[in-house]
Amino acid sequence: MRVCMPIVYRTLIALATTIAWLACAQTMPNQLAGTFDSNGQSSGTNMNSGSNPANPQNTAAPQTITLRDALQMAKKNSPDFQAALTGFGLAREDRVQARAALLPSVGYNGQFLYTQGNGSASGRFIANNGVHEYISQGNAHQVFSYSSVSDFRRARAAEAVAKAKAEIAARGLVVAVTRTYYTLVTAEHKYSTAQLADAEAQHFLNISEKLEHGGEVAHSDVIKAQIQYQQQHRDLQESQLAMERARLDLAVLLFPDFNQNFTVVDDLQSPQPVPTFGEVANLAANKNPDLRAALSSLQAAQHEVGVAFGGLLPTLTLDYFYGIDANRFAVNTFDPITNSTFRNLGYSASATLQFPVWTWGAGWSKVKQAKLQRGQAQVELSFAQRQLLANLRAFYAETETSRSELESLRSSAELAAESLRLTNMRYQAGEATVLEVVDAQNTFTQARNAYSDGQARFSTAIATLQTLTGSF
Repeated sequence: MRVCMPIVYRTLIALATTIAWLACAQTMPNQLAGTFDSNGQSSGTNMNSGSNPANPQNTAAPQTITLRDALQMAKKNSPDFQAALTGFGLAREDRVQARAALLPSVGYNGQFLYTQGNGSASGRFIANNGVHEYISQGNAHQVFSYSSVSDFRRARAAEAVAKAKAEIAARGLVVAVTRTYYTLVTAEHKYSTAQLADAEAQHFLNISEKLEHGGEVAHSDVIKAQIQYQQQHRDLQESQLAMERARLDLAVLLFPDFNQNFTVVDDLQSPQPVPTFGEVANLAANKNPDLRAALSSLQAAQHEVGVAFGGLLPTLTLDYFYGIDANRFAVNTFDPITNSTFRNLGYSASATLQFPVWTWGAGWSKVKQAKLQRGQAQVELSFAQRQLLANLRAFYAETETSRSELESLRSSAELAAESLRLTNMRYQAGEATVLEVVDAQNTFTQARNAYSDGQARFSTAIATLQTLTGSF
């Protein structure tokens, strides 16, 4: 009878733990589904509640934010992106002003001149036309110069540069927001995994204590289980801290008032197919903003040479005046001397051709400066082309590698979950050691976290590659 009691006790413990495992198995597939389903979404403990421990009084419903929403919100609040848009707006107005300089301008001149009289018709100042002189004229003004034409072309190229830089800033912001967004999603996955690992460690500690009480295992197994449980509990706290930090980082990008009451949508879906390298290279050649910016900068530098050289050429200025320039502010004036009436309203025109003669070498110095800038722009264009090729290959390789590893990471996570289940059953049957159980628990946690990291890595790699190619 004494021999049978340990066997009966061990059988009862094994039966109880098996029932516990079956109960856990009913909930674990739902918890693991977030990592292993086709949508890559975690439906374990939901950490998207948006609750902030520092603000327990905030009871408003959290705002649900998708990645698209996050990108739109970040564009409104990013100082770098707004600075790029401001630069583009300034460059566009510079082009408008440079174009206006090529067209005739119309102005109005209104003036009254008074000269001290001396009994003569002109007054004391011989430069004036009379004691009273009234001027009321419209003026059409036009300047023809090579510099103004080159300046307009330079402004147009500078606008293209600013537009390309604004697009560069927008694509860079997409990468930053995507990385931060999925860092939070991954942190929530890891927190869910840490909760499962903590519960599993607690469950294993209970099993080891029951087996020790029945004389089936040594006390050292209980100590190891206690150490494992304490470690998993610390990991749970660290994962919660990492999740809160990720939430803060995303809040800084999205909200002007630093709102933390929001929830993100877990849209880590099954990986999308990656285009071939030829298709990606073709998109990069046609839609790369860095290359466009470098090319437009070279064009602007070339036109800057024209502006400087135009300062050495003649300038033609045309003016047409229509109105009144008379001793009386009237359309018609009566002359008592000739006893006749004549009209004050009339027109006049002038043409001025100005030749630069001697400027102490300042004009040629400006030409040399512009040529130096053009040479620098040529070097930068060549470097941008080489950098594009290097980045294209590197970013594409990163995208392909992260894409190809996803299935392996998914499979490893599934195998780790199954290994943990079987190892626990073997330990309960006395066929596995406590070290094997601890190793299986750690492997399960690492495999799930690695799969979450792999999903985020692929999404970030796609966003980074699209900085060169645009959307595909």
